[in-house]
Amino acid sequence: MKKTIETKKAPAALGPYSQAVIAGDFLFVSGQIPYIPETMTLISEDVQEQTKQALENVGAILEEAGCSFDDVVKASVFIKDMDDFGKINEVYEKYFAKSKPARACVEVARLPKDVKIEIEVIAYLGE
Repeated sequence: MKKTIETKKAPAALGPYSQAVIAGDFLFVSGQIPYIPETMTLISEDVQEQTKQALENVGAILEEAGCSFDDVVKASVFIKDMDDFGKINEVYEKYFAKSKPARACVEVARLPKDVKIEIEVIAYLGE
């Protein structure tokens, strides 16, 4: 089974990809940047506000697929500056308070639209 997930509560894809895809018992959420879905504009230059918005976008896609942050088993966090790691974690941990997924966090040279953070997740939909 393979199914595409789309919601207007998260930013539209900026290229030829889906917001998320269900394959078997797993949901693969594409990297979400801190864009406001209604306006497709950056939330702000503040890394904590960007982290919150990126996670809100992830959450909207999880909800559309019928799951939540508690179902996330793997997260990948791409950041522009590793010096922001602590500030990002302050926001990130609020979304994963109950169930902490496996995670990778890497500093990258550049992100789409020159944002400071992009977050992708994999959620388990099985029982």
